[in-house]
Amino acid sequence: MTDGIEAVTRSVLALALDAASMRQQAISTNIANANAVGYVPQRVSFEAQLDDARRSMAQSGRLDAFALSQVRPRIEPVVDGAGAPVSVQLDVEAAEMARNAVHYQALVKGLSRHFSILSMAAGDGRK
Repeated sequence: MTDGIEAVTRSVLALALDAASMRQQAISTNIANANAVGYVPQRVSFEAQLDDARRSMAQSGRLDAFALSQVRPRIEPVVDGAGAPVSVQLDVEAAEMARNAVHYQALVKGLSRHFSILSMAAGDGRK
């Protein structure tokens, strides 16, 4: 059971870091192409997939790294209800970039703490 929890925690943190990295790239691309004619802005789809996997694990009552195998961050176009690309708003993109950077730092800190706990457990509580 402990191995399952550890595997799921590590997998979720790795996926979240991948999503944050991909999101930073998408935001940078949006800013770089803000004035390009015909450019379609990008967003990363991840949190909804993770929520679905979380609900699935809650319904099955099992923590399973396999349940996360379908979760992959994806880049999607940002379009309006009619399917036309929305315009890039630089202030919104800059705010999103700052939020994502803070999110990424929190994930790295969480992963570091996770590995620190594992290291302590492997060393019988000695640092």
